[in-house]
Amino acid sequence: KVLIDVPRSDLAEELTQSETKIQVLQDTLQQVLDRREEERQSRQLLQLYLEALKTEDSILSKVAEAEAAPRKEMDVVDTGTSSTDSSATTALSNQVLAALKEKPAPELCLDSQDLELVLKEDAAALASALGWDKQKAGALQEACDQELSKRLKQVQTLHSLRSTSKGKKTLP
Repeated sequence: KVLIDVPRSDLAEELTQSETKIQVLQDTLQQVLDRREEERQSRQLLQLYLEALKTEDSILSKVAEAEAAPRKEMDVVDTGTSSTDSSATTALSNQVLAALKEKPAPELCLDSQDLELVLKEDAAALASALGWDKQKAGALQEACDQELSKRLKQVQTLHSLRSTSKGKKTLP
């Protein structure tokens, strides 16, 4: 890096070489630095990919649980919300309600199962539980819906990547 930064004429004089040869030298050194940076970035990307593969199993199992478990609870939650509004607030834990109230972007702090519970809540009951107006509660539910959709797309993408890489040799 130092040799690249030195003015060409000074380096040519110090090494008793022509400026043309020094330019070739500096260009070659810059190419080496560029290649090293590309290799570093490639290693980082590969490391992120490998970490994603490791966590994919836990994400897929959480999604599978979230898809299976809420179906059993859905009837209970739906039955509770249809009978009275006050029972709708009991579907969300105090911890989830606190996160919804206190966090600037609560949809990013909740796990997928909690996002599904927030989406299933009646907007009026949610607004009442949070002490908000119905419009703000609706906006929160929309944000939760978008975040959940994004997460499911990410899981599908990871699953697709894994399927694609299964037939190929494992990278060293």
